[in-house]
Amino acid sequence: MVGWAVSPAQAQGDLLVAPTRVILDGRRGTEVILSNIGADEATYRISLELRRMEEDGSLVDVAEETITAKETAALEMIRYAPRRITLPPGQPQAVRISARPGADLPDGEYRAHMQFRAIPKPAPVTQPADAASGVTINLIPIYGITIPIIIRHGKMDVQAAIEQPTLVNGARGQELHLAIVRSGTSSTYGTLRVLKPGSDTPVYEAQGVAIYPEVGRRKVTLQLTPEQAALMHGKLRFEYREMPEAGGGLIAAVDTVLG
Repeated sequence: MVGWAVSPAQAQGDLLVAPTRVILDGRRGTEVILSNIGADEATYRISLELRRMEEDGSLVDVAEETITAKETAALEMIRYAPRRITLPPGQPQAVRISARPGADLPDGEYRAHMQFRAIPKPAPVTQPADAASGVTINLIPIYGITIPIIIRHGKMDVQAAIEQPTLVNGARGQELHLAIVRSGTSSTYGTLRVLKPGSDTPVYEAQGVAIYPEVGRRKVTLQLTPEQAALMHGKLRFEYREMPEAGGGLIAAVDTVLG
């Protein structure tokens, strides 16, 4: 089997966050664990922000003037603490997260994104001043991780279908292009698998493929190595399944022939 996978933990700089996706139903809360894997003490600021998915799967910030009532409700119902953490090296700490849906909240899926951003320490100036201006420049990288916080309230439904698997010659070699069409009130999140007839072992697998409710159709582009591209010919079955920890149930499938 060849392909790529998304880990249940995400690292950026010296910060490790797990899990990378939180689903709440309003009845009980959960925790996200932050771990400082660096050699120095570090401080992180925790905040909520709104992002929307585009058709290509990218997430873009939501402009304040375009925020919807549903997005406002997501921000208002999510509770979390603490909002600032200082971690010694090798020290983990939990962030408690819960949601309090109002009694008159319409059924549906609500989402905000939690950001964990490093707060840089003041550092002594080490860069020499520019001879002409006398200005000293000291660039300090600021690292951050963002994960979705999803609240599912009331009755939910979702349907999906896989369309148009195609091999395309891209700038860096062959690519696998396809679309996943989604309808209903819930997002989907799962594993995309490509199988040969009669085999349960995928020849290609991509985990962590999400489609949020604001997207009715997501275009998926997967870069292939020459070895992977060689396997993408003849009769193939494409499956989109729940993640293994969610049961691995089939969300959508299509049988096709690629030349």
